[in-house]
Amino acid sequence: MLQLPFIRENKDITLAGLRKRHFADAEAVIEQVLSLDQQRRDTQKELDDVLAQSNAKAKEIGALMKSGDKAAAEAAKAETAYLKNRSRELEEALRSVEQQLQDVLVTIPNIPHSSVPEGRTADDNEVVLEHGEKPTLYAGAQPHWELIEQYDIIDFKLGVKISGAGFPVYKGKGARVQRAMINFFLDEALKAGFTEVQPPIVVNEDSGFGTGQLPDKEGQMYYITEDKLYLIPTAEVPITNLYRDVILPENQLPVKNVGYTPCFRREAGSWGAHVRGLNRLHQFDKVEIVRIEKPENSYAALEEMSQHVQSLLQKLELPYRVLRLCGGDMGFTSALTYDMEVWSAAQQRWLEVSSVSNFETYQANRLKLRSKIDRGDGPGKMQLLHTLNGSALALPRILASILENNQTPEGIRVPSILVPYCGFDMI
Repeated sequence: MLQLPFIRENKDITLAGLRKRHFADAEAVIEQVLSLDQQRRDTQKELDDVLAQSNAKAKEIGALMKSGDKAAAEAAKAETAYLKNRSRELEEALRSVEQQLQDVLVTIPNIPHSSVPEGRTADDNEVVLEHGEKPTLYAGAQPHWELIEQYDIIDFKLGVKISGAGFPVYKGKGARVQRAMINFFLDEALKAGFTEVQPPIVVNEDSGFGTGQLPDKEGQMYYITEDKLYLIPTAEVPITNLYRDVILPENQLPVKNVGYTPCFRREAGSWGAHVRGLNRLHQFDKVEIVRIEKPENSYAALEEMSQHVQSLLQKLELPYRVLRLCGGDMGFTSALTYDMEVWSAAQQRWLEVSSVSNFETYQANRLKLRSKIDRGDGPGKMQLLHTLNGSALALPRILASILENNQTPEGIRVPSILVPYCGFDMI
């Protein structure tokens, strides 16, 4: 959530950022925020004045009673009763305007970083780099949804029987390659200095709000009605919420966590060839990295995270490219996002496998995640921290690309980095 003082003091910058995002009615929404903010401040000032008068009258009544001036004391009591009623009215008015202000603020997305390109759709994203050679497949090569049936490693029909579409069953070597990738991704994160955590895979509403999934993405999340809990769309949600309402000591920064979880997304309205097979699922496995940084270090941390994800793709021998997302294609909470896409040789298209994002203070403001940081000019000042996260990596499309890019007439070659983890080099 954007900080109110920032909006108040940087109206033009805020509007320019929202226009880059193509946020509808930006001017009207910001004017509403500023109007409600002024109303809130005026109401707070009047309430403070009334409370001060009420306290002064209470002292005056005591002095009048001691002096024996009962008539004046009774008159002062009547004034005090009025002031108390007025303070209750103002407190209610203040709660109302604060709620109205909060309801508007949560609808406003983050302000893009200055490096975010202009644009409305994925077609306008900027290609930062491309790495690796696209493989040339033999005649008769197949897309992964054909390969998994041929080699009997994933069963979508069984998944439909048990749960529904988008819930595959991994079998035999398919299951073992999944486990191999999870362990490989976790081990690489540990080598990079991340601490592994194993969080819950259901979260409450406060957690969904803290990282920005609520109230923006209710339709994409599975909801357990009776318990008022959500199945997580990504491990970002529970891991980042470990630090909700926390004041982190400066000497504990940066925080670097990694976690493996299954993830759940309803993906309402998704259909067509582009979501076939492993391309889009309702349940999938993912290893997530999360960092909490001092503001001045967060963009260097973002570049480190991007390099970490790229190193995984290089070790898996997959051709990939890095995109800087344009204003119109960014996530609601992000200030800057890099997408990593791998080349799917049989489908002849790029598949997104990771997003790495810096949220600056947007999530931290919702989470009330702060630190008292010493700037060398006196006692440390309390300030919001920056949060970042990235997929390192999401498994389905990585597996799809491995199957398609490494297929041969004799079988599917397993990337050499995974062989020690799964115990075989061919499917």
